[in-house]
Amino acid sequence: GSGSGVGRAVALAFAARGAAVVVNAARSRDAAEETAGMVRAAGGRAVVVMGDIASDEDCRRIAAGAEEAFGRIDRLINNAGTTRFCDHADLDGLEAQDFLDLYAVNVVGAFQMTRACAPALKQSGSGAVVNVSSIAGIAGVGSSVAYAASKGALNTMTLSLARVLGPEIRVNAVCPGFIEGRWLREGMGADRYDAQKAKLEKTTPLRRV
Repeated sequence: GSGSGVGRAVALAFAARGAAVVVNAARSRDAAEETAGMVRAAGGRAVVVMGDIASDEDCRRIAAGAEEAFGRIDRLINNAGTTRFCDHADLDGLEAQDFLDLYAVNVVGAFQMTRACAPALKQSGSGAVVNVSSIAGIAGVGSSVAYAASKGALNTMTLSLARVLGPEIRVNAVCPGFIEGRWLREGMGADRYDAQKAKLEKTTPLRRV
């Protein structure tokens, strides 16, 4: 997912270092095309391949599109994710389907993308996968119990994949905390978002989020 937020920032950072970038989004082609346009405007190369990573067929098509466009895959950033905002204490606020929906993207989707890209990543000679997880998967916090559980599963899967794909492919996860942006603000609500942001800005060493 690179139509906005962390995904867009990662795409631009890779492009700034000379990488050709495949921009993916499940729904918003306009946002994906905007990211690709920003890459090209900065002198980089980018193509857009739409697809829902909850679909294995789409994952294989995305991987094939990357190889068709650029002839190789050196890095895979599994950034696409979803959540269901629900207070952790509200156990009745979550249904089994909420867990299944989150796992389909946050865990299964990351697995399917890794599997689809693994042959090309091995051929690269320096292939690497980065799973964008969350502090929620470590501390049991975040937007909901279901989200925290899905990110905990992603962290465990990262360890498993690192073991079986190494040394040809490195597999790591990053676990960000609060990230400034529209997605979190809309999910938390403006008042709660602003209060949490102000609190973190006072307590973090760099005084920013």
